[in-house]
Amino acid sequence: MSKIDWIQQEIDSLKSQGLYNNIRTIGSPQGAWLKVDGKQVLNFCSNNYLGLANHPALVSAAKKAADDMGVGPGAVRSIAGTMDLHIELEKRLATFKGVEAAITFQSGFTANLATIPALVGKEDVIFSDRLNHASIIDGCRLSGAKIIAYEHNDVKSLDEQIQANLKDYRRALIVTDGVFSMDGDIAPLADIYEVAKKYDILLMVDDAHGEGVLGKGGRGIVDHFNLHGKVDVEVGTMSKAFGVVGGMVAGKAVIVEWLRQRGRPFLFSSAVTVPDAAACLAAVDLLEDSTQLVDKLWANGKYFQTEMKNLGFDTGSSQTPITPVMLGEAPLAQQFSRELFEAGVFAMSIGYPTVPQGKARIRVMNTAAHSKDDLDKGLEAFKSVGKKLGVI
Repeated sequence: MSKIDWIQQEIDSLKSQGLYNNIRTIGSPQGAWLKVDGKQVLNFCSNNYLGLANHPALVSAAKKAADDMGVGPGAVRSIAGTMDLHIELEKRLATFKGVEAAITFQSGFTANLATIPALVGKEDVIFSDRLNHASIIDGCRLSGAKIIAYEHNDVKSLDEQIQANLKDYRRALIVTDGVFSMDGDIAPLADIYEVAKKYDILLMVDDAHGEGVLGKGGRGIVDHFNLHGKVDVEVGTMSKAFGVVGGMVAGKAVIVEWLRQRGRPFLFSSAVTVPDAAACLAAVDLLEDSTQLVDKLWANGKYFQTEMKNLGFDTGSSQTPITPVMLGEAPLAQQFSRELFEAGVFAMSIGYPTVPQGKARIRVMNTAAHSKDDLDKGLEAFKSVGKKLGVI
């Protein structure tokens, strides 16, 4: 037996369980419709909430930046990779978010990997929502701190865990997603803040799916709950609603300054490219100018969810435009996704380990780029496949 035979066995096992991820290939710009594996299909998959990934203003800004300053930064931020546009973007993001300061990273994932280990270590404890994103979990593990999970969005459980454990550690951090990407529910951040205040604990929220979605003009969950100045750390991404790529950390100036000194992805991985930074700036311009795209996103999400429920689908407990279509077992979810694709709708199945076993689903991502006609076409496809497979 070869030393790598076990890998093929594991892959075969994934396939037999309906958990193997067949990755489709896109041959067009992101938008309401995509060319996927050579076929024109309605896009219900992308996190491109506001339709900015191919917006002319962002494309133009990226082109101009490349013409003026090239493509790659050529270094990490702390040596020779910090460009004027990086500093401008961080200042604009801080203003947009209403915080003291902001710092950018290569992705939301690396923002979490940078932040959590910089704030807590082996003598410390992290109180983490049980359904937090993988990047939070990995950041917590890297820190070496004791990780204590509290029940999902359960402030009473959080308080009980803190009472039982806080005395045994040097420092503590509470960390939660803002919008939970698989279910679309929102963390009760105002109540979590009261617990953090009660015990004088650092509070961190990962607002990856709230940036550009929640709050006035997409300013995020802290704005949504009017908690400006009360949440110590906001982690976000520019890879979803902003339509580009990159992560950010916004909040207290001293924490941002510390991350410039000790955030490992900042120190040891090349900076975000100049065209990406320019495109992100263009996205901030659009969000500051108008709430139109955010308003349309929410209107589309509400319409689609209402009609799906009317058809008899279980769409979970989403409080945002994210629409989980709950199907249960992974093989059914994969078959449902394949049938949708044949019907002209691109909506991937989500199974374990992204969601718990038995909670497989199709996660529909409505965007501001979709017209009502697009949504109606999608609803008709879901109706047809749902009846064919006995789901409705």
